Amino acid sequence: MKAMILNAYGETAAFEPAELPRPAVKPGHVVLRVAATSVNTVDTMIRQLGRENLPLAPELPAVLGMDFAGTVEEVGAGVTGFAPGDEVYGCAGGLVGLQGALAEYMLADARLIARKPAALSMRAAAALPLVGITAYEGLLRAGIGAGQGAGRMILVHGGAGGVGHLAVQLARHFGAEVFATGTGGKQLGAIEGYCATAIDFRAETVEDYVARHTGGAGFDVVFDTVGGANLTNSFAAAALNAHVATTVSLVELDLSPAHFKGLSLHVVFMLIPMLHDHGREAHGAILARLAEIVDAGALVPMLDEARFTLAEVGAAHDRLTGGQAIGKVVVEV
Repeated sequence: MKAMILNAYGETAAFEPAELPRPAVKPGHVVLRVAATSVNTVDTMIRQLGRENLPLAPELPAVLGMDFAGTVEEVGAGVTGFAPGDEVYGCAGGLVGLQGALAEYMLADARLIARKPAALSMRAAAALPLVGITAYEGLLRAGIGAGQGAGRMILVHGGAGGVGHLAVQLARHFGAEVFATGTGGKQLGAIEGYCATAIDFRAETVEDYVARHTGGAGFDVVFDTVGGANLTNSFAAAALNAHVATTVSLVELDLSPAHFKGLSLHVVFMLIPMLHDHGREAHGAILARLAEIVDAGALVPMLDEARFTLAEVGAAHDRLTGGQAIGKVVVEV
């Protein structure tokens, strides 16, 4: 099969074409033909940092690509939920020990996949798994799920980002009143397009928008997809006994503000099931639920306008790291 591989890691590491053996099916898994894969920030981090600095990176030569949409070709022993010809999507490779989706074929644990949303093209479906699972998990752990959102106010930091734009839509679907931060006409317009209240974080302080939208009480839930130092803004925006969920907590900071407000902090690291073979079936279940929500018309992934082929994956990475992309960057295989 054709694939694009890395023979070295580093900021300028080049993806190179290669012919690799097609993966053999094994129990509990499917072999699928990849139609498309999306580029996530963690993919670019793996390429730049490598195993020495990021132990979750695969051994060289490496086939990256976590997200995918494609068609099942073979089904392994014990797999009952899928058959050859099924159109599926998921996040199941591109990490240590798991071949990624930058290839014509891929072996995937059947617990990590689900049937593709009927309303989405392969390209659009490939943009959804990692960020969709992350958004869903973050909301669920912060107490915003089906039947739980009514009457609650949620603030999403980075509401036009990969995880953020889906968290905004899901929170609205779950009945919450949604506010989201961004800046610039494209970001703020995207947030408003999802029928959420847009907040320009460059034009307004946390104290000002908390006072304006909540009367100074704070938000019931803050989903911080920016994280890091921005967590201090999340603590400031949260109400007493509120929930704060974040996707980026690799930071040292003073938790005193969270203590005095009695906040619950939820760290979402969605790669755990793949890395540790722990609770993988939960991801398959979330993907199936996301497909239902998409097909009900309540969730639409935002795609970057630029299109890339498998041979152009290096340019796709550069578009994301260069800050040019508006929406998910997708590579069509």
